[in-house]
Order: sequence, then C-alpha cells, then structure tokens
Amino acid sequence: FEKEYYQKNNFKVDFVGHPLVDEIAKDNFPFSIETEKPIIALLPGSRKQEISKMLPKMLGVLNDFSNYQFVVATANAVEEEFYKNIIGDHSVIVVRNETYGLLKNAKAALVTSGTATLETALFEIPQVVCYKTNPVSYQIAKRMVKTKFISLVNIIMDKLVVKELIQEGLNPRILSN
Repeated sequence: FEKEYYQKNNFKVDFVGHPLVDEIAKDNFPFSIETEKPIIALLPGSRKQEISKMLPKMLGVLNDFSNYQFVVATANAVEEEFYKNIIGDHSVIVVRNETYGLLKNAKAALVTSGTATLETALFEIPQVVCYKTNPVSYQIAKRMVKTKFISLVNIIMDKLVVKELIQEGLNPRILSN
C-alpha cells in the first residue's frame, strides 16, 4: 500500500519484495526442542509491555490443547526470567534465537501483530493474530491509521487471510475457538 501512497503524492517508487523471503528460503534453522507432541508456537511480541499483556492471554488456551506442546519464542532484548515469571508453573518451553526453527516445526501459532505475522505466514503455519493495547492508545491509533487490518499478512493481501483478535475480541474462549 505504500507504493500507491507515494505515487499518489508524485514519488516514483517500486516494490521489490521483502528480505524475509530470502532469509526464510535458506531453510537452515536451529531447533533444540524434542517433543512427542505437536507444537504450538507462541510469539508474544518483542517489548516487555507487549509481552506482559499478550503472553497471559495466549497461555489462557493451554488447558484446551493438552495434546500439544506450547513453545514461546523470546525476544533477544528481554531476559528469559521475565518470561518465566509470566509462565509460572505452566508446562511451556522457552526458546531463544530459535524462532525460525520453532516456526518450521510448529503446527500452529498464536502471534502478536507485527513482523512475526509475516514470518509465520512465510513458513505456511496457521496462525491467529493477537493484539491488545491500552484502550485510549487503541482509539487514537484507530482514528489515525486507516487500514482494514492489523496483520501484515492481511494488509499485503488486502483481505482477511489470517484471523485477527483485537482488544476485547482477544480472550481465551475466542482464542481457543
């Protein structure tokens, strides 16, 4: 959508693709987890505030999927202890620097809106896009940003390809469904 925006404002631009496509095509990603259960990847974001809002929502579905192993991909800038404090005694594995290996081995993913939604789609993993922020911030952003979707996948395709659960629509019951 940026190309059309710039062209409308008399800038000559070309879209030449996204570097993630080349990165994922390398297909050589470490993954240290061994489990008999199919994996559901949890990608709760990259900032502490985001993780502390999103990860508990994602963990709310664990009891509905006891036949699966949940694995959280951590952000490099956030210490592992931060995640473990949120996870508590849930049977969830945490991995660092193995996001692509995790996605390659996952059967599904719960993903916080951002670049991770595009990465997950490029691995062809079914996903639910999750997002919840401060209600005031959400209302301001909703009025300023004119887009039908929050997921890069849906924005690029200009249609609903992956389910988006936003604000009050993001709760464990709906997320499990």
